[in-house]
Amino acid sequence: MKFAKRVFLVAGVYGVIVIVPMYFAEGRIGRDHPPAITHPEFYYGFLGVALAWQVVFLVLAQDPSRYRPMVIPSLLEKVSYGIALAVLLLEHRIPLVVFGLGSVDWIFAVLFVAAYLATPAGAA
Repeated sequence: MKFAKRVFLVAGVYGVIVIVPMYFAEGRIGRDHPPAITHPEFYYGFLGVALAWQVVFLVLAQDPSRYRPMVIPSLLEKVSYGIALAVLLLEHRIPLVVFGLGSVDWIFAVLFVAAYLATPAGAA
């Protein structure tokens, strides 16, 4: 169970470190990677949902056995972003570097599966 605790703790901390600064980077993203963000409600909505999932990972890290069923939607969170990036790359809508950086989610997806398999089901 130590493995699962570490996986979810690292995923949650990493996610918070990556996501929180994005709340202050809307303008810079538009300048560095035009065009500018034209629908800030989607941008900040994405950040809010993504940050909420990091909190889920931190909760999972506290007791993976108790919260084991939440690993399934957590895995979906990681895979759905990874699939979106792959499709966007194939459509030439994002640069390779964005895909590469976002591929961290694929690594976490594999680790989440391993953590799920390594964690016994908690008491009901």
